[in-house]
Amino acid sequence: MIPIRLEMLVESRKKVQLGFFVGILGFFFPLFGCSGDEAQNNKPPNVLLILVDDLRPAIGAYGDGVANTPNIDKLASNGFRFEQAYSNQAVCAPSRFNLLLGSRSTSSGIYGFGQNFRDYYPDAVTLPQYFKQHGYHTESMGKVFHIGHNTYADEGSWSVPHHKELVIEYVDPESKKGGFTREEALFSNQPARGLPRGLAWESPDVADDAYADGRVAERAVERLRDLKSQPNQPFFLAVGFARPHLPFSVPKKYWDLYDEDTLPLPGRTVRPAGAPPYAVKYGTEIDQYIPIPTDVTEEPFPDSLTRKLIHGYYAGVSYVDAQIGKVLDELTASGLDEHTIVVFWGDHGYMLGEMGMWTKHVNYELANRIPLIISAPGVGKPGTHTTQLTETVDIYPTLVELAGLPAPQVSQPLDGLSLLPVLKNPETHIRDHAYHCFPRGGRLGRAIRTDRYRLVEWQKIGDTTEDVQYELYDYQSGPMEVKNIAEEQPEVRKALQAILAQHPAPMPSRPQSARRE
Repeated sequence: MIPIRLEMLVESRKKVQLGFFVGILGFFFPLFGCSGDEAQNNKPPNVLLILVDDLRPAIGAYGDGVANTPNIDKLASNGFRFEQAYSNQAVCAPSRFNLLLGSRSTSSGIYGFGQNFRDYYPDAVTLPQYFKQHGYHTESMGKVFHIGHNTYADEGSWSVPHHKELVIEYVDPESKKGGFTREEALFSNQPARGLPRGLAWESPDVADDAYADGRVAERAVERLRDLKSQPNQPFFLAVGFARPHLPFSVPKKYWDLYDEDTLPLPGRTVRPAGAPPYAVKYGTEIDQYIPIPTDVTEEPFPDSLTRKLIHGYYAGVSYVDAQIGKVLDELTASGLDEHTIVVFWGDHGYMLGEMGMWTKHVNYELANRIPLIISAPGVGKPGTHTTQLTETVDIYPTLVELAGLPAPQVSQPLDGLSLLPVLKNPETHIRDHAYHCFPRGGRLGRAIRTDRYRLVEWQKIGDTTEDVQYELYDYQSGPMEVKNIAEEQPEVRKALQAILAQHPAPMPSRPQSARRE
């Protein structure tokens, strides 16, 4: 029997149209614990939004037996863990627009870099901007909006200027031969043509603040101390961390947490049987770093190189975990934790050689499944988890409802559903599938993920006359895509096609924005 309920989809769409908020301001305030400060009791809850780049659920709390992540694990034990949360597009800039605009890429037409949303939605109200409009002090630091590749921060979202830090960074001059590298240029909106590649990893014996994420954590701690002194002022603080994004540049002590020789290799290194050629990728991003070959093919890397890259990734995860711990420790020490909603979010998943692929940019499970943890004092039971399917776009309405703010009336599409019913009861079902997309080779792949299946529909952009190609995978047979069964299971495929057809037609890709000086 196919585990799909079309009536649930229809009901979910109605909820979006009619409004996703059932609470009122006076109802939600009693849900948040008393801090002992009367002013704290009478103000809306604060929000701490923690964003991590390129983080798949490589976390102890998610069952990863390799990861050393005590601080994120502690947050999960005190909060609510979503086991089946998915990005709406597996690449940095669009995934952050999904979060901060509340719009799926196929609704906004923003699928890549160099598409600055204010050019198309000048009156859009971002998630932090909505809180700002309702009396919150909003502030950000680190990687929040994607900055680079002709993409920029959005100053209208914040009460004070965004505190920018580096994404691509080296401490050891030998890692880039003393020169400015291509990726450093791209991530700082500078010309990159002709510049050399840098190393894919480094692990010098330096303090945490030698790299940007350490400095971001220090800045967040300072700001929390300052914000504590303003008890009548609610805040929305967004703290973005760059690792474990390439290059895997981390202090030695985090590198030393792992024994490279014992790290497990990918169990499957071939692409799914029957997948169309444009559904997979081999180079793109990983090949921009030394010593990766510049002509990456489907041939797996040597085991020694694979283990080195996996080592670097997990070291980056542990480095970021330590920085998050500093921020959360300060939140607790200041007493702000009793009146602050914490959201921990990975922007998309990541592939570490599985199916012969690295990084992201595909519609497969490992590239799209993300960690999502929400800690809302007084809401739900600490340490709870759910398998309810969830999307990045759900965070916007969830935070608005948790804060008791009115339903937004904004110019951009809002595609998410509030997760508050799930936070209250983890058995609640608000949707029967998650939706995401990725374009490649002049085609757009739109995907839906149910509890059991993933369907990907590939159609040439701007040409509806060309035959549509489908991928269908059954996850009862394992956690990765092994064989495309779209032709073998026509009844399942057609049922999923009917669900996908309920979604609006995808917006064409927006034109590139003019480069700023």
